[in-house]
Amino acid sequence: MTVTVRFAPSPTGRIHIGNARTALFNWLFALNNKGRFIQRFDDTDIARSKQEFADAILYDLHWLGIFPDATEYQSRRFEIYDAAVERLKAAGVLYACYETPEELDLRRKVRRTRGLPPVYGREALALTTEQVAEYQADGRRPHWRFLLPNFSSDPLQPVRTDIHWDDLVRGEETVDLASLSDPVLVREDGTYLYTLPSVVDDIEMGVSHVIRGDDHVTNTGVQIALFKALGAEPPVFGHHNLLTTVSGEGLSKRTGALSIESLREDGIEPMAVASLAVLVGTSENVAAAHDLAELAGHFDPAATSKSSSKFDPAELFVLNRVLLHRMPFDEARDRLMVLGISGEHAEPFWLAVRGNIDRLADAVAWWRVLREGPQEKPEFSDDDRDFLHHALDLLPEEPWNGTVWKDWTGKIREATGRKGKSLFMPLRLALTGLPSGPELADLLPLMGREGTLARRP
Repeated sequence: MTVTVRFAPSPTGRIHIGNARTALFNWLFALNNKGRFIQRFDDTDIARSKQEFADAILYDLHWLGIFPDATEYQSRRFEIYDAAVERLKAAGVLYACYETPEELDLRRKVRRTRGLPPVYGREALALTTEQVAEYQADGRRPHWRFLLPNFSSDPLQPVRTDIHWDDLVRGEETVDLASLSDPVLVREDGTYLYTLPSVVDDIEMGVSHVIRGDDHVTNTGVQIALFKALGAEPPVFGHHNLLTTVSGEGLSKRTGALSIESLREDGIEPMAVASLAVLVGTSENVAAAHDLAELAGHFDPAATSKSSSKFDPAELFVLNRVLLHRMPFDEARDRLMVLGISGEHAEPFWLAVRGNIDRLADAVAWWRVLREGPQEKPEFSDDDRDFLHHALDLLPEEPWNGTVWKDWTGKIREATGRKGKSLFMPLRLALTGLPSGPELADLLPLMGREGTLARRP
């Protein structure tokens, strides 16, 4: 069997880290099984779905390193759903209901007062032809419910009907369909809710594994029943835990909390995002993977916790620093060039500063220091100013080699008697304007003798 997975967001906003977790789980599962990844946009909500959001989601996925094998839009597949509806009607498992929202709400309240679960009582199945004609004469249009299976000869007296599956993440799972209302598949205006298009597309697209958040566990019981009603074998399901903010709040596309766009704009590396999104809330140690292929080697759906996990953006910066500190110049070159960092000094400069930045764009400040000198002139005592003048008088002539810093500071130590912090701190402040930073042994050759002397206080 060819493994085929799908990521199926609604294009109603930018995706957040929780959505990315689902996409990455599917991508890595496909990667480990040499399978296919389908990007499917569940855009049957025509009013809220927008192409600009679909394009933005694809951009975010590409930034993370996910490149779908196919891209599909549910809004272009209504004829397929219409045909499935007719099959379900012909099989007698899709029935018309004429209740208004107010009537349904009243019935739920009545059931609660009687100690019954507030599920739909299937009253529409008992409607006479005359009652249906009366509703239609009043201008009511039906919504259509899927008749969940039960083992009773009377659908109005359902008995416990358990749906079982071996969850890829959670192990054995069970949903009692008798505790649920028959789901509405088609609204009064003929538009589709999520359930039917999702199942039909999974069948038509040959989806073998559905990996998604554990807020869909109950839906899965209903969908398995619908797969079988349409004569199809259900895929393997896996439900991973959800991510929350540090304060425990849920994530939402509407609020933009922890959106991939905002993390990218904040200078976070894609593999920092991917590594934390995948590994947080699992038995694996959270560590920065170099690429998705490496991350796939640490990915095991079954290692995921069953409880929700808090996503702390502060952890991203820890991973970000690790990735930048070991990033080779070849990977950084083009991005540095966009920032104006290029030329013969670009590579040694990057190797010198990468261990001292949180974001790649932070390199710009050090490039400016290298080219222009300290951005703010430090203040020195008279003793330190005299010391620096003496030190610069001892600066070796060019050409310089890799030992110029050691040679120079050795001469300064011998001539002034200074050592340790009293020797190195004034030099660092004079050369960079900052009390800490990259090794001066690496920066000094890039400044050159003329650039170094120009920093005389």
